[in-house]
Amino acid sequence: MKTFKNFSLILLALLLAFSSESAISGGVNSKKKTDQQSFVTIRGKVVDAETGTALVFATVAVSETNVAVVTNIDGEFTIKLGESLTSKNLEFTFLGYKTKAVPISSMREDGFKNIVKMDAAPIPIKEIIVKPIDPVDIVYKAIVKIGKNYETVPNLMTAFYRETIRKNRTYVSIGEAVVEIFKAPYDNDIRFDNARIYKGRKSSDVQKMDTVLFKLEGGPLSALELDLAKNTEAILTIDAMKYYDYSLSSVIEIDGRPHYVISFKQKPSVDMPLFMGDLYIDSESSAISEAEFGFNLADKAAASSIFIKKKPLGMQVTPELATYMVKYRVQDNKWHFEYSRAEVKFKVNWKRKLFNTYYTTMSEIAITDRTDQEVIKFAGKDRIKYSDIFSDKVSAFADPDFWGEYNVIEPDQSIDAAIRRLSKKLKFSDRQDLEK
Repeated sequence: MKTFKNFSLILLALLLAFSSESAISGGVNSKKKTDQQSFVTIRGKVVDAETGTALVFATVAVSETNVAVVTNIDGEFTIKLGESLTSKNLEFTFLGYKTKAVPISSMREDGFKNIVKMDAAPIPIKEIIVKPIDPVDIVYKAIVKIGKNYETVPNLMTAFYRETIRKNRTYVSIGEAVVEIFKAPYDNDIRFDNARIYKGRKSSDVQKMDTVLFKLEGGPLSALELDLAKNTEAILTIDAMKYYDYSLSSVIEIDGRPHYVISFKQKPSVDMPLFMGDLYIDSESSAISEAEFGFNLADKAAASSIFIKKKPLGMQVTPELATYMVKYRVQDNKWHFEYSRAEVKFKVNWKRKLFNTYYTTMSEIAITDRTDQEVIKFAGKDRIKYSDIFSDKVSAFADPDFWGEYNVIEPDQSIDAAIRRLSKKLKFSDRQDLEK
C-alpha cells in the first residue's frame, strides 16, 4: 500500500547543509505582476457565538467566486480583495456550525479586526437516521462516487504555501510562496498534479539548529499528496478498506449540509503502520468534504523507516506525532481541493548528549483561486519535483514588493514573532539573491 512517503525528512550534518544554501537560477521568477487594480484588506477573527472560542481552520470565501482563505490556529484571517468584489458577501463555514454570510461592505478594512460569531448547528442523529446505517457502506459509496463528485476537467489553481520548522518551541525556519497548481481530473489516474513557484520568501536561523538541519522534501507537492480523493491508495480504495475498521461517530452540519462522521483505524491484525482518523462524508452526495487523520506510530522502528530518508551516524530519531488535514469546497455540484495541513514531530537523541531535542515540521497549502479555462500543463523545467527541497529553491523567487497584494493564511502569533525577529536577515538574504 502507498503511504505519504514524500513527508520524509532529511537529516544532514550542518556543514553539508551549508553547501546547499546558494540561490538557484531559472524557474518562473521572471513572470511580472501586471494586475494594477486596487485592493482592500479585511482582517477578522471567527469565534463560537456562545463561548467566544476561536474556530480554527474555518473557511472564509467570497460568495459566487473561487476566492477563499482559512483561519489560523487563533481563528484569525486576512483576505485581500479587488474592489470589484466588495459588493459581495463573505461566507463563513465550519464543522458543525451554521454557514454565515456577511456583506463585505459592512466590514471594517485594513488594521481593524472584525469579530465574526458563528452559531452551532447540531443535528440530532435520529433526525437523519431512518434506518440502520453501515459505516462500511458509507465509505464504499464515497469511494465509488469519487469520479462523479470531484472535478472531471483540469483546473489551474493559485495557492499560498507555508512551511515551518521548530526546534523545541523556537521557530528556526519559515518559508512561504505563492504557487500555481495544475490540478488533474479526479477520474484520470494517468494525469498527475504538478506545481510551480510564482513568488516566494524564506527566513531561517541556522545557528539555532546545532549540528542537525531538518529539510522537508517536495514542498507544495507533498501538501497536494494529502488530497485523499485524488491520492486514494492508502485509505480510499476498495482494496484498502479491508485493512480498516469503521464506525459512525456522529452526524454534523457543514455549510448547511448534513455529514456523517466516520471514524477509521487499522485492524488489530494488520502489522504495517497505517492511518486512523475521521472522514466527513456528505450524506446526500457521498462526497468526502473533509478528513482529519494521523499516522499510527505504535511501531516506532517501522514509522522511522518511512519518515526518515537520511541521518548522521550516532543519531536516533523517533517520530512522536504525524497529523494531517484536508478540506474541499463544493461549487456547481463538484468538490474541489481547498486546503491541507501536515504536522510531524520528531525526537532526536545523540548517543553522547544528555537531553533530547524535539523538531516539529508543519506545511500547509490553501487554494485562493482557480479556473478551468485554458488550462495547460507547466513546462518540465518550471515544475517542482518530489526530490526538491523547498527551503533551498524558494530564494530564487524572491520579490519583496509582491507580498502586499496577496491572500495569505494569517500567521499565528508565534510565527509572526519569529518573522519579526528574523526580518533583517530575511531582507539581507533576499537582496543578496536578487543581486546574483
